[in-house]
Amino acid sequence: MATSTTLAKTEDHTAVTHAARIEHVSKSFGGPAGGQLVLDDITLDVAPGEFVTLLGASGCGKSTLLNLVAGLDRPSAGSIETPGGRPALMFQEHALFPWLTAGKNIELALRLRGVPKAERRGETERLLELVRLGGSYDKRVHELSGGMRQRVALARALAQDSDLLLMDEPFAALDAITRDVLHDELTRIWRETKLSVLFVTHNVREAVRLAERVVLLSSRPGRIAHEWTIDIPQPRRIEDADVAELSLEITEHLRGEIRRHGQH
Repeated sequence: MATSTTLAKTEDHTAVTHAARIEHVSKSFGGPAGGQLVLDDITLDVAPGEFVTLLGASGCGKSTLLNLVAGLDRPSAGSIETPGGRPALMFQEHALFPWLTAGKNIELALRLRGVPKAERRGETERLLELVRLGGSYDKRVHELSGGMRQRVALARALAQDSDLLLMDEPFAALDAITRDVLHDELTRIWRETKLSVLFVTHNVREAVRLAERVVLLSSRPGRIAHEWTIDIPQPRRIEDADVAELSLEITEHLRGEIRRHGQH
């Protein structure tokens, strides 16, 4: 089967019906004799402005799928289209350059995007304000808390001016209170910017707290096992009764997938 990844910017934005289109994508690693099938026949659309979470047990291929959408790797079969151009990507680790200030880390992304030097400082200040780090332009990375570093990493991702933001467990290493605050911030920024977001997590409550749609992947190989549309109004709290109830239902499906995998 032919494989392709299309990242070209679509000229007629009125014709764009999806921020990402994943069609019959499979991914194997290793040679033909000892190859391991990691993803099997994944078909998934992310609509413009939609927030989708990918959920599944460790090793189910969530991050692999995100890397394929980001264009960091190619599928073994199937096709991926991102009509808005190359997506922005935010990892679990902030990956900031420690020898640069918070502002200069963001400016680097603007420079790579081709933003003129005269405009970079102002745009950087705007992005810092957006993630509620106004006045932090000159702070060094070691002066920032873990939550602040992830805010800078988010601002740097937003500086890429992509229509699609890919997030690979960006809050997993943070304490519960900081993570909850950043959930609020991410929800606010998503609603303000109307970005499309594809968010990988293994935390069921986080998935329900943030997303409009939750997609559960089965284990080894990753296949779409179930989807939920989240009708709970935003803003949500992770301790809300509706969030807890749906999280319990999804957790049961996740446990079933883990048990099913364990039986083979």
